[in-house]
Amino acid sequence: MIRYDLICDKGHAFDGWFSDSEAFEKQTKRGFVECTQCGSSKVEKQLMAPRVGTKANRKSDAKPQRMAAVPADPRMAQMMAMMREMRRHVEENAENVGDKFADEARKIHYGESEERGIFGNATADEAMSLIEEGIEVLPLPRLPEERN
Repeated sequence: MIRYDLICDKGHAFDGWFSDSEAFEKQTKRGFVECTQCGSSKVEKQLMAPRVGTKANRKSDAKPQRMAAVPADPRMAQMMAMMREMRRHVEENAENVGDKFADEARKIHYGESEERGIFGNATADEAMSLIEEGIEVLPLPRLPEERN
C-alpha cells in the first residue's frame, strides 16, 4: 500500500491509501477519489517528504501506534456518523446478495423474486444499466475504515 498526501482544487488537504501509483491514477481519472471536506473529484498529489524506516530510528520497546481518521471539522464528524448509521441500518434490514446485486435487483423489479431490501456489489456499468431500465438503486457510502 502507498499513502499519498492529496489536495483538491479548493485547497483542502487530505490523504489517501492506494495499492500502487497506477491504482491512484485510474481511480482519479474515473472520479472515484473525492475530497473528504467538499466532495470535489478534482484531486491531485501534493509534494511529500519520503518516510524511510531504518534500524537506527526504531525503538525496540516502542508500542505500535494506532491511527484513526478523525475529521477536523465537526460537521464532517456529524456527516460520518450519519453515514455510519445509514450503513448500519441497511446492513441490519436488507439482504446482502453480494456480486449478484444487479441480477437480483432485476428479478425483484420484474416480479420474478420476492420484493425485499437488498444490498451488494455492482460495477458502474451494471448500476447504469439498472438505472436505464428504471430500477432505483443508490450507492451505500464508503467509510474510511473500509479502505484499510
